[in-house]
Amino acid sequence: MYIYICICICISQAFTQDLPPPLHPIPATSQSFTPRTDSVFSDSSGFFSMDTNVPGLSKLCLSKSGKPKGISFRNYKEMFQKMEETFKFCTGCNALPENLIEGQSLKRCIKCLNVYYCTKECQKNNWPLHKKVCKTLRLVAIDRLVEWLMFLGDLPFPTNKWTKPTSQVKCWDDWLSMQDDLSARLDAILASPNMETLWKNASRPRPEDPDLRQSVWRIQSEFLSRVLTVGMAIQQFSLDPYAKPLTIHIIGASHNETMGAKLTDYDELSRMFPEHQGIEVVMVGPEVVDGPIMRPPLRAFGPRKRVFMSAHKGLYHEFWEDVVEKEEAARPDLVLGFHPGFHANQGLIEGWLPTLLLLRDYNVPTLFTVFNENELKYSLEILLELEMNIQDSGANPFSSQKPEQVQSSPNTKPVYCSAHYIRFQGLLQSPSNSSVLGKSLEL
Repeated sequence: MYIYICICICISQAFTQDLPPPLHPIPATSQSFTPRTDSVFSDSSGFFSMDTNVPGLSKLCLSKSGKPKGISFRNYKEMFQKMEETFKFCTGCNALPENLIEGQSLKRCIKCLNVYYCTKECQKNNWPLHKKVCKTLRLVAIDRLVEWLMFLGDLPFPTNKWTKPTSQVKCWDDWLSMQDDLSARLDAILASPNMETLWKNASRPRPEDPDLRQSVWRIQSEFLSRVLTVGMAIQQFSLDPYAKPLTIHIIGASHNETMGAKLTDYDELSRMFPEHQGIEVVMVGPEVVDGPIMRPPLRAFGPRKRVFMSAHKGLYHEFWEDVVEKEEAARPDLVLGFHPGFHANQGLIEGWLPTLLLLRDYNVPTLFTVFNENELKYSLEILLELEMNIQDSGANPFSSQKPEQVQSSPNTKPVYCSAHYIRFQGLLQSPSNSSVLGKSLEL
């Protein structure tokens, strides 16, 4: 995920036109789509919540780029070098390359190839913290490069038809048991020309094939995690896609959900619910990226056994007033928010408040995901203050398997996208309904 965010922030024009084939351009994001540090829905603010004063979006990246006017690359090697520069600061003392004294340079940890130190003393002093996460950060370093294949179409790889009823697929192991042997699909990606180009230009040794296979799977899991979480929510709210078409809104959608999004991204729902009556997925958020899914939502149900995707750039409560209330879009049967981050600061709470109250007062079945237990705890507290009827919360069995580094504080324990969920609907009717929250606050 961070390769997306850093490129979005630091690059508005990914390549010059004189690059030789077969170079594929990375999708460029115009300045109007880049996250703003003052945006109430900003990814940078959302990631800020993962730890106190630790934005997931690199301070270094923001401080260098400011408001990007466009950066071009002459070749892949330069692109990967620029991306790596967003991670270059001393993990021990936070020194930036330009602040080092003459003769000093930042050198990578030879074990994880992820963090940098300006002196041996910094590395030695930092080792008691770093050794706890060094092995995991090695995976992070591999993943943030392999994830580039998402831009080129190598990922996600095709999945099999479901051979089990949806009710019996309760975790990743259940899903994997329906995929036969993944080796052929993984090996095809490892042998692809794009994988060869990647490691030819990445300025670091190519990992062993077992490590690359695991990396490809982790990135695939993050892509599928959102889809399978939607399917889990459909079941938990006892919605029946075989009885009627379903409309699902993904709110607070941003670069993570929409950059490079394709019309087929949620087709796994058709494998989960074969013969369904039609499923519509609408991405709504102020940082939605333009692309194939940027089209009007359906006014009535879509084609049977197919998933229809669309997107709308804007705040959700405004989308509701301007589009849903005017019957230019169907009302949602289900709403999901992936990492809304409204607990992070007062600005985010205020920005989300109209949407949260709308969901409550219209009794909309809603499920949010969060990164970790602290975020779960504080989000639950806020929802209870708003008198939300919290029905359930806990660990998500379809959490992403790809570790996410808290970029400006690498020695913080990595987190995982959609690691936990909160399910709620309507107004809290009695104090007894708050037992779910009380139990969660004991985390």
